[in-house]
Amino acid sequence: MNVRWIALLFLAGSGSLLAQAPTHPRHSEHPAQPAARSYTNNLGFTYTFPADWDVVDMSSTLPEARQQAQQSATTEAEKQGAACIQIALSARHGSPASTVVALVLPFSCLGSVMTDKDIPGMAAGAVEGIQQNMDLTSEPQYGSYALGSHTVWIERVKGTLKANPQAQYTVETVCSLVKKGAVCWMAMAADDAALATFEHGLVTLDHEAPKALVPATAFDTKPAQ
Repeated sequence: MNVRWIALLFLAGSGSLLAQAPTHPRHSEHPAQPAARSYTNNLGFTYTFPADWDVVDMSSTLPEARQQAQQSATTEAEKQGAACIQIALSARHGSPASTVVALVLPFSCLGSVMTDKDIPGMAAGAVEGIQQNMDLTSEPQYGSYALGSHTVWIERVKGTLKANPQAQYTVETVCSLVKKGAVCWMAMAADDAALATFEHGLVTLDHEAPKALVPATAFDTKPAQ
């Protein structure tokens, strides 16, 4: 399974989020301990993030982003995936803006069920997709870990936006499977604080105990080839 279309859809969506970013940083009344909010998806997962991140409705930009991903697809499987993938959650914070996007792929739409064997194959496609919009400034890092009974794949790379070379970001992609579909969380972090916020967000997969999305040991084990 190649996820070039996932990366392209994420970057298209992030571009829209960055364009809508506030021109000045927001200041919370309680910056040291912002309240948290929880997003729940009917595929079978939840994700918790600080309440001072702005949730953005991406429904108006999804058709264009999906069309771009479909045009870049090279196989029928990729085209079907691009047609089925959904932006479940999109949020931004700060100036320069950091973004988080959660993408889901329902198996009911895809017409087939992915397995853990498909997760490692996501790496090359994600990096290839990212390079459409960014110039990489680091070698990609890959890792694999478990959250409860679920296998998780992670990829991290640093780069600058081709449209704005002064904008430096860490792009982190985290993908796993739940019973009803695939889910990928993707962060475009402008600083270490935003990356830590993304990684420390609590995630619940198929009603298992909540855990931080990315543990400190995430890159200790490399994905199987």
